[in-house]
Amino acid sequence: MFKTILYIAIGGAIGSVLRYLTTVLVSKYWSSQFPLATFIANVLGCFLIGLLIGILERNNLSNSHLKWFLITGFCGGYTTFSAFGYENYSLLQGNNSILAFTYIGLSVFVGIMAVGLGLFLSK
Repeated sequence: MFKTILYIAIGGAIGSVLRYLTTVLVSKYWSSQFPLATFIANVLGCFLIGLLIGILERNNLSNSHLKWFLITGFCGGYTTFSAFGYENYSLLQGNNSILAFTYIGLSVFVGIMAVGLGLFLSK
């Protein structure tokens, strides 16, 4: 069990750092109320989780330490649903309900499509 926790922790640390770097990069080129960095991280994370699960299953590795490292650790550290919730709450509090609901709808729809695309490409 300790080994599994270690794999998750290392993957999570890497995912978290890449999440931060995504924000830095997007902020350098995008300035708007729409939280594009979180949107990109969530969609990319959805795509990666679909792709990685498909690859792991295809190679009979769905019960391996690699799954804990990549899926629970890395993807869990990279995606940002808590930030997503806070950003939407802030948009709603700032009377930006149209932007909030656009962000919610796009995130859910595009995220689901990205998981499907990842699974499709991995097969």
